[in-house]
Amino acid sequence: MHRVRFRDPAGSVRNGQWHDDHVSFAGETYSLDEVDVLPPCEPTKIVCIGRNYAEHADEMDNEVPDRPLLFLKPPNALAGHGDTVPLPAGKERVDWEAEIAVVVGKQARNVAAEDAMDYVAGFTCMNDVSNRDDQDREQNWVRGKAFDNAAPLGPVLATPDEVPEDASVELRVNGETKQSSSRDYMMFSVADLVEEITTYMTLEPGDVISTGTPAGVGALSDGDRVEVEVGGVGVLEHDVRAAE
Repeated sequence: MHRVRFRDPAGSVRNGQWHDDHVSFAGETYSLDEVDVLPPCEPTKIVCIGRNYAEHADEMDNEVPDRPLLFLKPPNALAGHGDTVPLPAGKERVDWEAEIAVVVGKQARNVAAEDAMDYVAGFTCMNDVSNRDDQDREQNWVRGKAFDNAAPLGPVLATPDEVPEDASVELRVNGETKQSSSRDYMMFSVADLVEEITTYMTLEPGDVISTGTPAGVGALSDGDRVEVEVGGVGVLEHDVRAAE
């Protein structure tokens, strides 16, 4: 099942089903043009993973870490399917980063890897929009990663049975493929990540683990149209605009 959060024409937020060209809730059907598609969950935090694909670490002239490299994005970073994401003002390079995102289904603390999938509600698409100007100057990456709308997420929550173990992840900018890889190339699996993260913090229902980006990151420009596609999930689409 593909679950979707949306705002209906009356302004009510609904949790319904996605049917490619329309959404439905309680017997009512709406075209995508009639609704605002919202991020599929409301996380208290987004836990992101750096350098989880060896080729991306290499393209950034970094070593592959010996344990998951964790950083956080707060809820203010969320943006939804179809949104226009404003780029931070005065920055020379703000990059795209396509990622497979995991949505937590129930409270999780000290979870063993073999039990990790019991805590996963499903998967979605994320673009870890990254302000390289400031990321390169700081260690905690707050300016580089946590700015408003820096985490477009969606369009749906796909249940784990719909997303294959070798699910693809691809990013296109203005129709041109820039990133293409799969879960097979992650250095740390979803189960590994759940175990590591919950050793240090409690994950709440709706929290997101963004599992890292493959090689092929690059700079966004005013007016770009971005598509992030994850196998079994679908396509997250958004535009970007330069700050005025």
